[in-house]
Amino acid sequence: MDRSPAPLPPVGLGTMGIEEPEPIATALEVGYRHLDTARIYGNEGVVGEGLAASDVERADVTVATKLWIDALAGDDVGPTARESAERLGVDRIDLLYVHRPRGAYDPATTLPALDSLVDAGVVGAVGVSNFEIDDLERAREVLDAPITAHQTELHPLYHRPELLEHAREHGYPVVAYSPLAGGKVRAVEEVVEIAERHGTTPEAVAIAWAVAKDPVVTIPKASSERHLRANLAAADLALGPDEVAAIDAIEREEELYPE
Repeated sequence: MDRSPAPLPPVGLGTMGIEEPEPIATALEVGYRHLDTARIYGNEGVVGEGLAASDVERADVTVATKLWIDALAGDDVGPTARESAERLGVDRIDLLYVHRPRGAYDPATTLPALDSLVDAGVVGAVGVSNFEIDDLERAREVLDAPITAHQTELHPLYHRPELLEHAREHGYPVVAYSPLAGGKVRAVEEVVEIAERHGTTPEAVAIAWAVAKDPVVTIPKASSERHLRANLAAADLALGPDEVAAIDAIEREEELYPE
């Protein structure tokens, strides 16, 4: 049986900082089908409550979470993943990431433990997050399951073209987190000018720029229904090649979550 998740939609919901289930349920109601959380966020239970409160079919939603660096020893992967599944209220985590290749991470033991979870049906697919090219290559060598996604910081003030090229070459999506640069896109001249030209917001332009960069999907955080709908609709904003290039050419690099 193919346990891999459905293709990830252009815009999913990043849930870091969401502490109540209502925004999760609202997101599903307005059309989100990809929920992203992590053990370190401390809100897997909240995401699970929101999922349970929704009328959307469970099979239609990709639920993703991540193992933090203190739970990546081979013997810890399985029990920790099962704890996450219990908190989320799901019998299977659709997409489980290694949050960072740090701490207890050892590809020789961590990755086979993830393969075992896929074989057992506890996990549908394996992803990685905040990896460098060498880390990605090593994971591809060790894993039986394919890398289903690589999650990395990506926004108009910070992106890594080499990571996108690796994803294209090997056929997996890049999941862009913090696409709004923590709100800083509102003050980026190039982004603001493009937004004014289209009669939209800098936030919408940042999301549209990200999803224009094949094979990128993105997971902005939002809590209000207005912002949830706006972020979802931003994927339909078509930027011209010159506009994408103008944002690409921004020289300032501001990584929000460095090592």
